[in-house]
Amino acid sequence: MTARPVHATWEPRPAARWEDAFLSGNGRHGTLAFGDPNDERVIVTHHTLVRPNGAEHARPPELAAELPALQDRLLAGDLTAAETFTDGRHLQWVQPFHPAFRIRLRRPTAAEPRAYRRTVDFGTGEASADCAGWRSRVFVSRADDVVVQQIDTPDLDISLDHRLPGAPHDLAVGQGVVLTPEGALLTLRVRYPGSDRAYTGVTLVVVTGGRTTLTPPGLRVTGAESVLLLTRVQRHTDAPDSGNDRDPLTQARALSDLIPAGTGDDPYARLLDRHTLLHRTAYERVSLDLRADPKERALSGSELLGRADSPALLERLFAAGRYHLLSAAGMLPPRLVGLWTGDWNTAWAGAFTNDANLNLQTASAAAAALPEVTEALASLIHRQLDDWRENARTVFGARGVVAPAHTDGESGLAYHFSREYPLHLWTAGADWLLKPLADHDETRGAHDPRTAHALAQVALFYEDFLTRTDADGHLTVVPSYSPENRPANASWGAINAAMDLSAARHALLTAAAYHPEKAQAWRALAGRLPPHRVNADGALAEWARPGLDDSYDHRHLSHLYGVWPLEEITPYDTPDLASAAHRALELRGSENDSAHGHLHHALVAARLRDGERVAHALGQVLKGDFFHASLMSAHYPNRHVYNADAAHTLPAVVIETLVQSTPDRLVLLPALPTTYPEGELRGIRTRFGAELDLTWSRHTVTAVVRPTRTHRVELRTSSGAEPLDLVAGEDHVLTLRAW
Repeated sequence: MTARPVHATWEPRPAARWEDAFLSGNGRHGTLAFGDPNDERVIVTHHTLVRPNGAEHARPPELAAELPALQDRLLAGDLTAAETFTDGRHLQWVQPFHPAFRIRLRRPTAAEPRAYRRTVDFGTGEASADCAGWRSRVFVSRADDVVVQQIDTPDLDISLDHRLPGAPHDLAVGQGVVLTPEGALLTLRVRYPGSDRAYTGVTLVVVTGGRTTLTPPGLRVTGAESVLLLTRVQRHTDAPDSGNDRDPLTQARALSDLIPAGTGDDPYARLLDRHTLLHRTAYERVSLDLRADPKERALSGSELLGRADSPALLERLFAAGRYHLLSAAGMLPPRLVGLWTGDWNTAWAGAFTNDANLNLQTASAAAAALPEVTEALASLIHRQLDDWRENARTVFGARGVVAPAHTDGESGLAYHFSREYPLHLWTAGADWLLKPLADHDETRGAHDPRTAHALAQVALFYEDFLTRTDADGHLTVVPSYSPENRPANASWGAINAAMDLSAARHALLTAAAYHPEKAQAWRALAGRLPPHRVNADGALAEWARPGLDDSYDHRHLSHLYGVWPLEEITPYDTPDLASAAHRALELRGSENDSAHGHLHHALVAARLRDGERVAHALGQVLKGDFFHASLMSAHYPNRHVYNADAAHTLPAVVIETLVQSTPDRLVLLPALPTTYPEGELRGIRTRFGAELDLTWSRHTVTAVVRPTRTHRVELRTSSGAEPLDLVAGEDHVLTLRAW
């Protein structure tokens, strides 16, 4: 038996680039630790930090009055009609996410680093750096919402520095430093140009032993035993009535309260224990062991990334993905960059992109036992429902809600669109965003009233929107948009995109399950939608409307939404459609080699039981140099454009190859790549209310199912199907000889 996987990663050198910095976070604050003992830099981020760019005043287009005319033109065969369905505005990006500042910790006299090592512990969220005569540690407390650092070195210069790459030159910046009984207080206040919006950072410096002197805008510590830093960031307005909670002294007192006087204990250790109790409990619920070589498990992350076929690499990336996903999720779910950036010019504004990326990143939440992630997603949705209603009213003249394709976390209004990206026409977003919430409800066996309310709002939209019919009497989704693609022979806004059909059906049927009093009407409406179309290539068509030709070379796989994340199309219930979906997957190109495209491909392939295709798609990412030394990922090969899609989605891909579940079905080892012939996956949650541990080897498979509900499900393996009767509280041990 090999040693258990190590839930950490390490490097023998400081990070020269912020992309390689080790990450910590609590779903509000985040840190990127560089770890250079002579000039350590810890970048601090916060989910609320978005820079005003005009989008804070943007509204969705008032187009509802023009919708009937657009529908008439599209249904009459005008393939470019949607290009003029706009109010003439230019593309407006959402407010871009940006870093707050970096905490700089410099030795007054530089020394050559010796025996250097930096580490991030996934189980505690602590990033540390050690070398001769110096040690630094940092974590972001989930219990106390504070960045906590401790530096064990006698002499240190400390300052807060907002001058990160891309910072606007006309920021209004104020800095302060004062001595306090504990040591000192550093403040940094930044106001955006042309705006009353600002943010304030406060760092309380607690010095044990030694002497503290002011060196404005920073300070110098000499002869200390250790230095503790507590940091918080708050975004606010400069309005006179905005309250005093942004006052630095008020914030300093709150930080001081975290260190009660006279206790005699180690405040860093006590704060870490409080945080770890919450963080470790969540992180350790699920684990993966691929029986990797202990020598490879001992390698640094950068060394291991050079061994793409190593089980040790997939183990570590699975663990790192869970760690980073948990750390990025709290008040909001992960952004395109998770919770981290070292540059004010964050790609694609560091937004929440709802037409694929956010959904892929949060795909493992229910099965991988991370309700914290689901709750973060729910928080984003429920705080924006009023904006979603505004989208439905202004663009479509309908009741109910329509989700935007992009959001900065503040506004949920659909104002980000253009001729090439008519994202204001996309109606499937609310269903995709609510799917993980419904999955979570299935795992726990109870309906969240907030989810029930949101689903009813989605169904209400479809009641008003689905009014046009085709020659066969089927309802027609018009206009319809398949992100971010277009028919080969038509414009972007079209008719009956496969994703829109699947989403409308699923939303209506799911809402019916939550609302029995409306079930009959909503199921009847769903039943009037047209079936999917199989094109001349034998593939599931991206647009069900005859005459709209497919464009195969594209990074998105929106038309296969019915396969994943839905179960509308499966090899078991709809084999002909599954075959057509598989053909569509075969024909799909990878376009620009984006990580999310490859892993989306893998997720669909896993549902279609194609392990070879999963292995190929996964290999494109593992062999394509997508991961930084931090084990955070990039959007493109060769570590181009910092992006969390691969890092956060990879655990979902691994789980889908091993275990899939619905409220009435359990599928074991549907698409396991042959490169991982043995292993153990523990703690998976199923949607029929059971926890599951899976162990497999070349000869046998053992699954231990711990149900919380009495229920009969269908068990699917390579041998076929059989009923499985589960009794709440009674463990079931399944042993399979063939897979």
